[in-house]
Amino acid sequence: MSAFQTLDDFDPAGKRVLLRCDLNVPMSEGKVTDGTRLERLVPTISALTERGARVLLASHFGRPKGQVVGEMSLEPVARELASILNREVAFAPDCIGDAAMEAAAALQDGEILVLENLRFHTGEEANDPAFVKSLAGLADVYVNDAFSVSHRAHASTEGVAHVLPSYAGRLMQAELDALKRALEAPERPVMAVVGGAKIGSKLELLGNLIGRVDYLAIGGGMANTFLFAMGVDIGKSLCEQDMADTARDILKRADGSGCEIILPSDVVIAPEFKQNAPSQTVPVDAVPDDQMILDIGMGTVTALAAKLSEIRTVVWNGPVGAFEVPPFDAGTSELARAVADASQRGGLLSVAGGGDTVAALNHAGVLDRFSYVSTAGGAFLEWLEGKELPGVAALSR
Repeated sequence: MSAFQTLDDFDPAGKRVLLRCDLNVPMSEGKVTDGTRLERLVPTISALTERGARVLLASHFGRPKGQVVGEMSLEPVARELASILNREVAFAPDCIGDAAMEAAAALQDGEILVLENLRFHTGEEANDPAFVKSLAGLADVYVNDAFSVSHRAHASTEGVAHVLPSYAGRLMQAELDALKRALEAPERPVMAVVGGAKIGSKLELLGNLIGRVDYLAIGGGMANTFLFAMGVDIGKSLCEQDMADTARDILKRADGSGCEIILPSDVVIAPEFKQNAPSQTVPVDAVPDDQMILDIGMGTVTALAAKLSEIRTVVWNGPVGAFEVPPFDAGTSELARAVADASQRGGLLSVAGGGDTVAALNHAGVLDRFSYVSTAGGAFLEWLEGKELPGVAALSR
């Protein structure tokens, strides 16, 4: 039995269901430019409407800080959702108060309503009891399908869950199931791939992972700091020299907990970080003073890919090179393809997440070939750090 209730645990027929989702999608000139988050909501919305629920979608958009900001209205998002669902979606000009109440009361079985931006009210982020009461008053049941904001104890993610009968939506359920299988009860051996620029922003993450995984492969700018801490000359590479002691401490703790840290054996270097700068691959201990490390080399990729044959679970956060600028995208892309291939062959569970990670896997063309990719940024990172997420905890039975 799961630790939380799902859509299969209640009959939604005739009930008004407050569905907390993430409609915070990229927009340009009033048009949605990437509807991925909306498409991922379809299974939950369909499961509810097909069984006769009256669905009220609640979400934030941007950071209006308690003010009504026209450009941050959810009305254009509601139109895009209607197009994706190929059906009518009503819109309420507020998320609480008379306008919201009237729109909610007008809903018939199987109909859908999008409420205006929650953050037009300060009560949302403050988790204000009066705001919670007003929001909960619109519905009979609460469903959270927004893992991406569940690390925030806001009115719509945490407060309402204590007032109404609460359930996890299909997207939330898939996310939590994938995360549980990846770190809480994984098939071993487990490898974590962690990249990104700085150790400082991922200290808690690294600290949690070394106690949970068998192998920790480190790339990106943070690998430079580890190499520097070990006395390797890294030329003029990006490096947090003030974190050298911290890096040495992580290496020592990993050794003590039986976690093998894997650092690059070869690297791609260039005199400057710019598109198509003249680059070459050298052994990690042969970086000239006037060069900078910008990617892992193919020798490192090949070694990691070979290791995948014995690995059962991979957790990935952060690119292992400066993937935004070619040719320094090759390491991340090739390693991502190797993980995707192993996942498709079966026998490997691959779970990835975080903003840059999603962009990097998309760039490599493997976004749909990993076992599960989380579009949540901060929530995914906090989960990797071992923190309790308020929105998830509130759903516990």
